[in-house]
Amino acid sequence: MRAKILIVDDDRDILLSLENRVTWMGHEPLTTTNGKDALRLIQEEAPDLVLLDLELPLLSGLEVLEQVSAISPRTTPRDEGVPQASVTYTTPLIVILTAYGTIERAVQAMQFGAFDFVPKPFTADHLTVVINKALATVALHRQVETLRKEVDAPFKSIVSTSKEMNAQLAMAKQAAASSVTVLLLGETGTGKEVVARAVHRWSPRSTKPFIAVNCAAFPENLLENELFGHEKGAFTGAAKREPGKVEIAEGGTLFLDEIGDMPLTMQSHLLRVLQDRTFYRVGGTQEVRTDVRFIAATNKDLKQAILQGTFREDLYFRLAVLTIALPPLRERMEDLPVLIDHFLNRPSNVGLCKRVTLSDEAFQALRHYPWPGNVRELENVLTRALILCPGTIGPEHLSLPAPSPSMTSALPVDPVSDPDVLLFSYHKCMDTYSQKLIEAALRRNGWNQTKAAAELGLQRTYLTKLVRQKQIPVKPPANPSD
Repeated sequence: MRAKILIVDDDRDILLSLENRVTWMGHEPLTTTNGKDALRLIQEEAPDLVLLDLELPLLSGLEVLEQVSAISPRTTPRDEGVPQASVTYTTPLIVILTAYGTIERAVQAMQFGAFDFVPKPFTADHLTVVINKALATVALHRQVETLRKEVDAPFKSIVSTSKEMNAQLAMAKQAAASSVTVLLLGETGTGKEVVARAVHRWSPRSTKPFIAVNCAAFPENLLENELFGHEKGAFTGAAKREPGKVEIAEGGTLFLDEIGDMPLTMQSHLLRVLQDRTFYRVGGTQEVRTDVRFIAATNKDLKQAILQGTFREDLYFRLAVLTIALPPLRERMEDLPVLIDHFLNRPSNVGLCKRVTLSDEAFQALRHYPWPGNVRELENVLTRALILCPGTIGPEHLSLPAPSPSMTSALPVDPVSDPDVLLFSYHKCMDTYSQKLIEAALRRNGWNQTKAAAELGLQRTYLTKLVRQKQIPVKPPANPSD
């Protein structure tokens, strides 16, 4: 990379020598002879690297370093061999040059965030090595920041005008300031990970890692290793100690997705971490302490899982310090226009298709679709439409799926042949049809709402809400013939 390098030295001969060396290396030099101008140039020119003498007029090199350290963002090394508690460097990186190279001065400079310390006299080759090392760190830092933005981009925006959704987000923002454990509930595709990342961004831990683990993606023995890591020799192929996700997330947030699918044995291990903030690596005997904020998410009814013996009640109460329930898309259809606009006009669509519009017919098709996959399904439908459409998205570009055969076989009536259904408008038709569907499921399950909800693929609380809204009887009729 061609870098902009600021050289600050009150010795004209050294200044010229350094300027020639920087130019010879293919970089752009800036020069000044005093600390006051050095601060001004750092702010105005935003150099990539500063070569700073300690003994300067107006402001000393240490004073310049101290002021830059106070006002600038910091760069933290992220190599495997560098501990997380290691020194952070100023931005821009600063290399100290001085003829008074004592250990005390070196330590003081490093405490203020200097990248390196080069005593005078120095050779041109030594200086070249130091400059190349510093610029490699700058390039690595920029690459990491770019990758972080790319990773976080799909999770940045929470788009909603729904009162219910915004009430849940307001609760999440309040919880973010503390380190309490948060439990996110909601159907698949409602945006649980988006909210989890938002809580992390809003929290004092935002500069530390956000690590996500899908608890349903690993068998029990691998999940333990994924979370807690292992010691050398813990099993065949364990050639060295490897940290788990809990250690990697130190100081930050660990997001446990699909917590309802975690095996019971692992639940007891997780409970210990939540209670004591300690754990053991696989094959280890030394206790490891951790400082991690936990956020868990599930699309399952954990209270029902407790009754069925598949989820620990004590773990549930540890996780549910603050519970946030995300409503499905069908309950926040007022968000549909803003979500459509967001997905059709986001920057990541560049190259997929030219700017498109959505026809009224396509919008009505989206509005009348039940969205079992929620916001994630909407995103996929619109992305596919962007690729297929010539400029205006019509219903034919949406490719909305028909009801699955399993759902069709469970329907109590045929909407095409039922004259009562056909007399209504679309919304009245769907309302009547869903009411008959729920009533039929309740009858088949002996009016047990938990079993009916499981059969319909709904959360128990959501079914109860529907039953109340539609005034559906929850007990068998007194006359069996009714």
